[in-house]
Amino acid sequence: MQSVQKLEIANCGSPFEVLGLKEEEKGQTLTVWKPGANAVSITDLRTGKSLGKMKAEGTKGLFKAELESAELLVYSLEITTAEGDYSQIDPYQFQEQAYHAVHFVDHQPENVYNQLGAQVIELDVGLDKPVSGTRFAVYAPNASSVALVGDFNWWNGSSHPMQRTSMGYWVLFVPGVDAGVKYKFQVKDSHGNDLPHKADPVGFQAEQYPSHASVVYDHDAYQWQDDAWMKRDMGNVYEKPMSVYEVHLGSWRKNTDENGQLTYLSYKELSEKLIPYVKEMGYTHLEVLPVHEHPFDGSWGYQPVGMFAPTSRFGDPDDFKYFVDQCHQNDIAIIIDWVPAHFPEDGHGLARFDGTHVYEYEDPRKGWHPDWNSCIYDFGKDTVRQFLVANALYWVDKFHIDGLRVDAVASMLYLDYSRNDGEWIPNVDGGNKNYEAISLLQWMNREVYQKHPHAITIAEESTSFPKVSRPIYDGGLGFGFKWNMGWMHDTLHYIAKDPAYRRYHHNEITFSMVYAFDENFVLPISHDEVVHGKGSLLRKMPGDEWQQAANLRLYAAFMYAHPGKKLNFMGNEIAQSAEWNHDSSINWHLLDYDKHKGIQSLYRDLNHLYKDEPALHEQDCHHEGFEWIDHHNSEQSILSFVRKSKEGKEKVYVVSNFTPIPREHFRLGVLDAGDYELLLSSDDENYWGSGFDCVKKVKADAQPHNDREFSVSLSLPPLATLYIRFKSS
Repeated sequence: MQSVQKLEIANCGSPFEVLGLKEEEKGQTLTVWKPGANAVSITDLRTGKSLGKMKAEGTKGLFKAELESAELLVYSLEITTAEGDYSQIDPYQFQEQAYHAVHFVDHQPENVYNQLGAQVIELDVGLDKPVSGTRFAVYAPNASSVALVGDFNWWNGSSHPMQRTSMGYWVLFVPGVDAGVKYKFQVKDSHGNDLPHKADPVGFQAEQYPSHASVVYDHDAYQWQDDAWMKRDMGNVYEKPMSVYEVHLGSWRKNTDENGQLTYLSYKELSEKLIPYVKEMGYTHLEVLPVHEHPFDGSWGYQPVGMFAPTSRFGDPDDFKYFVDQCHQNDIAIIIDWVPAHFPEDGHGLARFDGTHVYEYEDPRKGWHPDWNSCIYDFGKDTVRQFLVANALYWVDKFHIDGLRVDAVASMLYLDYSRNDGEWIPNVDGGNKNYEAISLLQWMNREVYQKHPHAITIAEESTSFPKVSRPIYDGGLGFGFKWNMGWMHDTLHYIAKDPAYRRYHHNEITFSMVYAFDENFVLPISHDEVVHGKGSLLRKMPGDEWQQAANLRLYAAFMYAHPGKKLNFMGNEIAQSAEWNHDSSINWHLLDYDKHKGIQSLYRDLNHLYKDEPALHEQDCHHEGFEWIDHHNSEQSILSFVRKSKEGKEKVYVVSNFTPIPREHFRLGVLDAGDYELLLSSDDENYWGSGFDCVKKVKADAQPHNDREFSVSLSLPPLATLYIRFKSS
């Protein structure tokens, strides 16, 4: 079919072959395609002179003109339609500038977001001022045609056909298109069949339902104010305190409109309310559930479509940058959940993008996730691997993100994850490891740490896959940290037991120390533990109202003393009674009651103590920082251990009494002679505890106990954890 005929049916894959200026023997021929135009005239932009009207060809919308001059021409078109007149610089005179977008896209992963998508640029073409506009580039290797549709062409798919390149990219530079313009791609499959209009896979901004349109965005417009933060001395992150407040931005707190309906806080409102709260509570890091654009609220962001666009539910990308900026100016690091494990089938998204499996594995035994009814990226395809690694770099680079917590890593690592026999394809060695996903994760981690040394990566990996947070050169995956799901499962199972039965499950509260330093662990009490019928953290606790609160306090203090960085989901810190509901907000009204206000005070004090006491954080990831005092006392359900600073001078002894029975004259073996002081009791009246009279200061006796030369005599409150500091001279 001739190119002109393909233009008519919006199925032209090579518009530059027929449109724009073409050299002839006696000058140049100009061909333009303007569906709906009644007349078209040419203006020389260098001289400002009109070069006359173009001749309408037989095909309605096609215009031609013979130009005598052989000089390079930069021109605009004056177009007359039934609706009125307008002027436009013809996109089809900028062939080389359009092709430039994909010349080096495969050289470095960050070229994906620096060259693809919608790039706001200026072209120096010899005029008094550059020609500004947007260069579009999208990967659709098996499409027969791709056209731009948007605000600038009344969403007419025949107006702006894009040019196919040899690498499978489609390109076009459109003058006059600036930030804020909405667009999509009209893609036809290899047989010329229409597909749903596709949002830009590398779109930097997106709209919500019903349009799901991409929006042109200029990353250079925002002026960052966090230079001091970005240039700070990071030191050894493993020796720094890391207490993470995990938040779902849509339900941390809500506004109420004039009709009494709950509405989201904007990024700017969150900056004003959430950030001061995080700072006052003493958290060092704020982790937000996925901010990638996602169509379904109920997925909490874990079914992303716009991987390069922060969700517009709360504002535009500049607003999100402001939110991150404010975190940094308040000395708070920000982590985002990153989701490379799967993506949904929504028609405007990545699934069967050009009619074929561009992004996902073709075989459903690898390309379909049975748990989430969603697609799985083809981790072996070069373009997909580059897309995902680029996306990880993008958030750290363009949004100054400090950390990526990678969701559902286990589902990526194992080919038989959630699959029965016959429902999965073994690897080349006949095993169940997905070598392609493993190498992708290693590449991602290598790129992030090499190019952005201030950033960290964290794996949510729920199995015992070896060396998740160990260096790649040592055979590891290269993550900085790993969530300790074993600790979370065992300790929650233990604390849910009636104290009378805990002595029979003592190994559950101690077992984590067998492997506590195999990885660089984060201890997570995350959103997953307070939803889907699991109950809130408070409601997991046994006993009456007082005992439930006491158990929660005991558990929280035990968690902050246990080796490993800390993570708590929003609401844990105020002992939320109800399970988390993403359509509502935290039950802030509970702070009107002393119980919840007291527990909030405990979390605040724990955070500050954890930050202030080197013994509690410097060796979170090193076995030298931990020593059992007594882990055999199952009969009384009491644990005792000591945490040590890097130099060993500071020591904090921790005793947890997991029964409601107070213990007078409890003897604890200690390492040093000298003075000891009580740092914290989770039973303090300020925390809505019983206020049991604990020894505030004590001197060690030369009385051996727990195989130590010295010991102290303590009074242990019921269902409580004590922190006792050794005061070195």
